[in-house]
Amino acid sequence: MSDQFILEVKNLTKDFPGVRALDNVDFKVRKGEIHCLVGENGAGKSTLMNVISGVYPKGSYEGVVRFKGQETNYKSTKDSEHDGLAIIHQELTLSPYLSIYENLFLGHMKTRFGLIDWDACLKDSFPLLRKVGLHERPQTIVSKMSVGKQQLVEIARAISQDAELLIFDEPTASLNDEESQKLLSLIREFKKEGITCIMISHKLDEVLSIADSITILRDGQSIVSFDLAEKKVSEQEIIKGMVGRELKNLFPQKEPDVGDVVFEVKDWNVYHPDYHQMKIVDNASFFVRKGEIVSFCGPMGAGRTEMMMSIFGNSYGYGASGEIYLKGKRVSFKNPKDAIEQGLGYVSEDRKTLGLIMIQDVKTNITNSSLPKLSRRGVLDKDLELRKATEYKEALQIKTPSLEQLVRNLSGGNQQKVVLSRCLLADPDIFIVDEPTRGIDVGAKFEIYSILNDMVKQGKSVIVVSSELAEAISMSDRIYVMNEGKIKGVLDRSEATQERIMHMALID
Repeated sequence: MSDQFILEVKNLTKDFPGVRALDNVDFKVRKGEIHCLVGENGAGKSTLMNVISGVYPKGSYEGVVRFKGQETNYKSTKDSEHDGLAIIHQELTLSPYLSIYENLFLGHMKTRFGLIDWDACLKDSFPLLRKVGLHERPQTIVSKMSVGKQQLVEIARAISQDAELLIFDEPTASLNDEESQKLLSLIREFKKEGITCIMISHKLDEVLSIADSITILRDGQSIVSFDLAEKKVSEQEIIKGMVGRELKNLFPQKEPDVGDVVFEVKDWNVYHPDYHQMKIVDNASFFVRKGEIVSFCGPMGAGRTEMMMSIFGNSYGYGASGEIYLKGKRVSFKNPKDAIEQGLGYVSEDRKTLGLIMIQDVKTNITNSSLPKLSRRGVLDKDLELRKATEYKEALQIKTPSLEQLVRNLSGGNQQKVVLSRCLLADPDIFIVDEPTRGIDVGAKFEIYSILNDMVKQGKSVIVVSSELAEAISMSDRIYVMNEGKIKGVLDRSEATQERIMHMALID
């Protein structure tokens, strides 16, 4: 192995039951560079990083992984961390009920005379938090912080172990634009300090702004690598390498056919579930028309998700009040089941915790919101259940070896399609989707946008919560802007720009 490469992968193959996730992959990373890894969902990116970092131990794959010139023999991530390699997963691995500084040193606590030295842990946490730009008190409980700040705790934990190679798996997927830029700046600082970084991302504008080199995976194979110092690469070239074809339009064409108001919320207020004096949604009012896509935008913590969850059968908060009208009739939803029965559908931003049952198979996850429709005299018709699950698997092109496959084994994009299938099978009139394309690739995004367009063509209405302003502007008929629990204004598609949305959220 050349001294210029800190990591080299040769002929790597990894199989799971019924599927080959990696097929003879070659991959090299130079010392001190930022190397971006891109590909569609299911291309093998996370699997490759999990092999490199010891999540999948030596012996569970074929091929060679060399780190700092030596072939690795990792049996767990503890071995790779000891070697100077750390991975920050897309799904955060913090313990939510412990403090920041306890999370920082969890697994490698500082000890004195065989006992944990809590004072030393607390003292040593301050420089780590300063380094990542986090100004919270180290004693703060992690679950009380935003996702963006939790991400910084994960990074601080990785560098507390003197990592020489940091792997970031979709680090900005859960962040808004401002938080994303701060994190990218932090990665650039790591590069200046000589730390090598690998970043998996579906946000191609971020990739091109930060990468020294790019590798594309497709269907478990390494397709091509680009050294950006030698050759400039466009988003279109990357997309073509990812999907194997030209994808000229990132958003499908939409012909608006908007009718009368079918859903309206008036004077909606919601309080924090634990701190009952803290108002999370403040006197919000909005409406949605038949055949319309309406987006809600705003900075992290604006109250968008909390408002939608509280409307959907009191799934969030305390003391929700206000009025809800469905097709001109005032309604109330006692619980999510009641909301579904009255024509509302909801897809959570947190698909793994609130959207899916990870230990169940694909078929069950698709059908479990529609069991009354699939039953006769209270007995589930298993043939009908299978037909419906197969129908949605094919319609949404869910990549799975079988409907009996556990949903936790699917890629993020295919998991998202399973959640959408479940909601579509329930046949809602009003479809609420929270961050529908978070952490998924451009090809899968296009497919999901097309699904939403097909819904409004059928006369249904869609409410989208999105942190991606370009997505909201391109897909929506109208955009509501929220901040600090209040609706600050509304823009028609023709007048919406990213600058106007942010100005309305933060200044107006």
